[in-house]
Amino acid sequence: MLNSKPPARPVAVEDRGGRGIGEARQSSPSAARNRRPILEVLTRVLPNKGIVLEIGSGTGEHATCFAKALTGLIWMPSDPDEDSRASIEAWIATEDLANVRAPIAIDVREGVWGVEDDTPFDAIVSLNMVHIAPWEAALGLLAGAGRLLRPNGILFFYGPFMRGGTPTAASNAAFDIDLRKRDPRWGVRDVDQLVSDAVPHGLELRQVVPMPANNLSLVFVKADSAGH
Repeated sequence: MLNSKPPARPVAVEDRGGRGIGEARQSSPSAARNRRPILEVLTRVLPNKGIVLEIGSGTGEHATCFAKALTGLIWMPSDPDEDSRASIEAWIATEDLANVRAPIAIDVREGVWGVEDDTPFDAIVSLNMVHIAPWEAALGLLAGAGRLLRPNGILFFYGPFMRGGTPTAASNAAFDIDLRKRDPRWGVRDVDQLVSDAVPHGLELRQVVPMPANNLSLVFVKADSAGH
């Protein structure tokens, strides 16, 4: 359950209005654009079977798209926002998917996420989240992945990033300025900083995949039980 801290995942920076009067399903323009390129990467890096926890699932369109395509995986969506969870539930019902769990509220900054009975996870996925949340949320996500992933489990990030303190494109530099104007706790995150802060949790960056619209997919792997 969330506490009185400022929300770990503030309101999205795009219009996600419902699809009609009384319709709980929300639609994300960015999810409509990026879900297929992301799915192509996930198909390569995720195992054929297992449990995937998604952090900051938003509308639920990613979860339902990926679960429909990757039928050997059980998808566990989560979001701290009540309206987002209602949207996720509505999308699950519409698509009639048996391999998607009901969404739950997770504050990644907490030491207990409420999903421990389902661990260890084969993968944890976070899409377009760390730049619209406080840095403490990214740190909490890394810590949680270290606790809850199985050895050789995958932590997958997608979104805009910097490399070595430098934006990967002029559009990302402008986006970073806009984010910080909206909330000084937000901002395009640096891959190098994520890599450094992942080390204490046994997480190593294995792949950086260029994506459309100047985004990146980052594939971290948790060290195996021998510490390799």
